[in-house]
Amino acid sequence: MALIPVSASDALAGLDGFSAVIDARSESEYAEDRLPGAVNWPTLNDEQRRIVGTEYAQVSPFVARKRGAAMAARNIAAHIEREAMDLPKDWKPLVYCWRGGKRSGSLALVLDQIGFRVQVLEGGYREYRRAVMAQLDVLPRGLRYRVVCGTTGSGKSHLLQALAAQGAQVLDLEALANHRGSVLGLVPGSPQPSQKQFDSRLWDTLRRIDPARVVWVESESKKVGDLRVPQALIEPMRASPCVVLSLPLPARVDLLMRDYNHFVTDTAAFCQRLDALRVLRGNEVINAWQDAARAGQTEEVVRELLLAHYDPIYLQSMRRNFGGFSAPTLEVGWDGSAAALEATAARLIASE
Repeated sequence: MALIPVSASDALAGLDGFSAVIDARSESEYAEDRLPGAVNWPTLNDEQRRIVGTEYAQVSPFVARKRGAAMAARNIAAHIEREAMDLPKDWKPLVYCWRGGKRSGSLALVLDQIGFRVQVLEGGYREYRRAVMAQLDVLPRGLRYRVVCGTTGSGKSHLLQALAAQGAQVLDLEALANHRGSVLGLVPGSPQPSQKQFDSRLWDTLRRIDPARVVWVESESKKVGDLRVPQALIEPMRASPCVVLSLPLPARVDLLMRDYNHFVTDTAAFCQRLDALRVLRGNEVINAWQDAARAGQTEEVVRELLLAHYDPIYLQSMRRNFGGFSAPTLEVGWDGSAAALEATAARLIASE
C-alpha cells in the first residue's frame, strides 16, 4: 500500500468521512489546538522533543535523529498496542503533525504497513490553520442571523439553549469561548480555550449550519472574554434583525445569583473580580460593593451592578453597534420560569 496525501481543503471538506483523526504532535501542541475530534498519539512527547532538540543543537543532527527515531518507534508501538489492536482492516485514519513531515509520516508509515488505508494531511496543522482562517472569512457572511438582545441577566444564553432544544439553529459564542461575556464571565478553574482552539470550534460549528435556515445568536461584542470574534461574523451580526428579551429586575437578580453561584459561595473570588471595575467605577464604589459582599449582601451588590454598571454600558453599546436594536422585529418578555422560556423559544421559531 502507499500513503495517501490529502490537501487541507479536501481534508476539511471530508473531515466526517475519516474513521479517526490522529494528531501526532506533542501533548502541549495538541492542547493549544487540533482538528475537531482529533485524538492525540504523540510521536514524540514534550520532554522527548526537548531532549532531541538539545542534542540537535549541542551534539549533532545525526545523533539527535537517532535518538528521536528510537523514542518515536517506542511511542508508535505503544499507541498501536493500546489503540489499534481491535480495529478492523477498513479503518481509515487521517494523520497529521505540524507540517506533515516526519512525525506524522513515521506514524502513518507503520499504520500503512499494517494494512490500514492511511491519509496524511499535506502541510499538517499549519495548512489546516490557514484553511480554517480562510473559511472563517467566508462562512459567516453567507448566513442569516437573528440577534437575541437583552440586558445582563435577562436570560439570553438560556433562551439560546431553549431554542436549540426545540430544533433551531444556534450559534452560542459564549459556550464556544467558555466565558459568559462580562468581567465576571470567567468560571474559576475553567479557563478559556486558546484563540486558535476557539477559531477551530467556531469553524466546526459554522460548517454544520444550513445556510437556508435562520441562525440565532446572542448580541456579543468583538471579544468574548479574551477571545476575538472574527470581523466576518461581527459585521453581518450587527446588520441583522434583533429581538429583545426582557425579564423583571428581581428575576434578573435571581437568575444571576443562580448562574454565578460560584461567586455567591466564594466571596473572596467575587471581590477580586470586582477589582477589575475600579478604573470605570472608582475606588469608593468598588470598596463599598466589596464590603457589602463580605457582609453577606451579595444580592444587593448584584442589583447595584446591574443598575449602575451593566445596564447603562449594554444599552449604550447596543444602540451604537446593532442597527436593529432600536427597532426590533420582536420584543418578548418572560417571568424566569422554564415554561415561559420554552414558550418564548417556540414563539421566536415561529417568527423565523
